[in-house]
Amino acid sequence: MSTLEAALELQKRNSILQAPSENVNNNNENNRGAVQEQLVMSTSPTLNIALQNNTSSPNVWAYVTGLDINKNNAVLILQSDGVTGYYPQSPNTPLSALAQDCHIRLGGPGTTRTVTVPQMAGGRIWFARDGQLTFLLNPGPALVEPSATNTSDPNYSVFWSFAEFTFNTTQLFANITFVDFVSLPVSLALASATPGAAAQSVPGLPAAGLDAVSAGLVAQNASDGAGWDRLVVKTAAGANLRALSPNAGIVMDATLLRGYYQPYVDAVWAKYAAAPLNVDTQGQWGVVQGKVSSSSGSAQLSFGNGVGAFAQPSSADVFSCSTGPFANPTGSAELGNIGARLAAAFNRSTLLVNANQPAAERVATYYVSNQITNHYARIVHAAVPGGKGYAFPYDDVAPDDADNVAGTVADGNPQLLTWKRPSAWQTESPLV
Repeated sequence: MSTLEAALELQKRNSILQAPSENVNNNNENNRGAVQEQLVMSTSPTLNIALQNNTSSPNVWAYVTGLDINKNNAVLILQSDGVTGYYPQSPNTPLSALAQDCHIRLGGPGTTRTVTVPQMAGGRIWFARDGQLTFLLNPGPALVEPSATNTSDPNYSVFWSFAEFTFNTTQLFANITFVDFVSLPVSLALASATPGAAAQSVPGLPAAGLDAVSAGLVAQNASDGAGWDRLVVKTAAGANLRALSPNAGIVMDATLLRGYYQPYVDAVWAKYAAAPLNVDTQGQWGVVQGKVSSSSGSAQLSFGNGVGAFAQPSSADVFSCSTGPFANPTGSAELGNIGARLAAAFNRSTLLVNANQPAAERVATYYVSNQITNHYARIVHAAVPGGKGYAFPYDDVAPDDADNVAGTVADGNPQLLTWKRPSAWQTESPLV
């Protein structure tokens, strides 16, 4: 992978983290959503992260991985002391063991352990309950990260989750994520070193969030029979292990939700064959107008002046936001920005009620204006206090005059990032 964007896409799709081959500007990572950077002259070269064990379990491990932007984006995993970086060499064979101990054991219930990281891109803070995670190495070197969709992965039956962050010379940006799955809940808090700056926080799922989301998916399937219950993964004893996103579920079973969105897509195409769709790119291109046209031989949502066109997306395309017509367009950042906003509107099913995307979008209309929608995202947002957290890749798309629901914290002068778990862990599914 030649670029940082390609390296991070590989991490998201295949659970493989590898340095890009090109020198890149890590301060301007591709972002087609509506989350905006906060910029200052320069951040500190290191960041403290407080890892709190607000649980009843003494067996909690954390892991920190990413690309060290000051070492040519070298793959980094923090060692067990929470300070020393391990920069693996390329092994001779795939799936080789790490040469260093990188299991960061947290203290007992109610304690906090602080680790220190350098400036990083593609950073993740992982945690596991009552079992350690296994990271492996492929030639490259490429770090093989835990996968929720590979049943042969050594971590498949372990309770684990992660949060994401980027810490570069201009800011710290961090978020919780449900894009791939829901399992152990995590919350974030960020303190700024700037005098008078307000603290930021994202509460994340409550302790029993996994059970709530799993029950919601089962109930939705009872309502429409579309297969939402197949997203719930259980332990051998029948406890909830994780709830997969539709995109992750389709990775495991390509037949899942096949054709689900087609009636809605057809209705959207019919609407915008008769009237224009306005899309605010929230960038240098301003508001652009599209209309469904058959001039090319097949009906496409076309944006004039040589911008490009979108074919009808499949259900898998909608849930992934990155395949079919939403695949990364070659040489067209404008088309990519339009695609992000279309993908968000499809997941939220607002295209039939709002022809001005995303300018006239309101959270109250997400997922409820049509029975065909991303019910996983609907259920996850309903289960989270405040409704914040990425439930699909472009969940940060929002009007300029409204807050987004992505569950992010950001600061150009960060002092301390705190990762913690909700209390009352005993209400979660037991590990059996």
